[in-house]
Amino acid sequence: MAKKSGESSKSGQLPASANWLALQKTLSKKPARNSDSNAERSRKRRKLEHEPSPSPEPAKKSYASHLIPKAKEPPADDKQDTRNGESLSTLRRMVRGEITFTEQQTLPGKYLALDCEMVGVGIDGAESSLARISLVNFYGAIQLDEFVRQRERVVDYRTQFSGIRESDMINAKPFDEIQKKVAELLKDRILVGHAVFNDLRVLLLSHPRPMTRDTQYYAGKHKVSRSKYVALRNLVKQELDLTIQAGEHSSVTDARATMAVYRIHRKEWEKGNKQLPQAKKRKRTEKTDGEEREEAEDEDATNVEGASQFPGGGRKGVSSGLTTIVRHGAGAATGEKEKKKWWKEVLSSSKGSMRL
Repeated sequence: MAKKSGESSKSGQLPASANWLALQKTLSKKPARNSDSNAERSRKRRKLEHEPSPSPEPAKKSYASHLIPKAKEPPADDKQDTRNGESLSTLRRMVRGEITFTEQQTLPGKYLALDCEMVGVGIDGAESSLARISLVNFYGAIQLDEFVRQRERVVDYRTQFSGIRESDMINAKPFDEIQKKVAELLKDRILVGHAVFNDLRVLLLSHPRPMTRDTQYYAGKHKVSRSKYVALRNLVKQELDLTIQAGEHSSVTDARATMAVYRIHRKEWEKGNKQLPQAKKRKRTEKTDGEEREEAEDEDATNVEGASQFPGGGRKGVSSGLTTIVRHGAGAATGEKEKKKWWKEVLSSSKGSMRL
């Protein structure tokens, strides 16, 4: 015992108890667990941060994928959207001049659209003179497209709007010839135009009102646009979603655009429109002198009968231009007594008498 106490005193350390030894064993085991858990966490973090690998395609494709193939969407301009029975995409292509016409579609037909381009003449070019005229049919096929020779000096060609240059006047045709052609084409046909009265005025022509379709007038009448006098470019943009007249104008494009707008609203605008009836021609036959005398006698007889029936000789409900005096009272029933002739009384006075 003395040796043990001496050894412990020499080393200066007390012997470890059983509890302490057990605690050390438990503490030595815990760090190992922590290291394992840290390794697992780092592995999970790496999995999350790593990009997911693409999933393998299934071995067998679904049967529905074979039955319903993906359809390609057509371009926005080629969509077959119709309005009032007219294809808007077809009308757009017509305005742009991208349609190939059949032989039947090149004929004039019933409808013709008109547009003109002007140049400036007179003082400061303020007066308008016809320089180009275009006529297209219902399908947009050109029926007439000519430059008009000017009879006055051109002050302003208005190229930024009209698209006409001095070189266009080289092969221009006389006004009288163009006017005659237009009159022949418009005869017995329906004329379509935008503010068409301006075009007719420079052509020195007129057209029956029942056979005229002014898109500006009808658009304002049927509330197609807010403005009463809408411009053609605004109307085409609204109805066809197409831009025209962005730069120099073309009378062919404007005439086709006018026809396209009319075709969209034709069914609605034609309601209530009555076409001008054709006058019936009376056959004139030669008459003999005897027949003419008999007709004259019959007319005189009817005039006498009319005079006896209606005072003044007029027909019933029609004034003859004469005034009829109607008297009321006893004189109207029995007839007035003749007025006394005053000169007879004077001549038959007591102072003497005279013979007439």
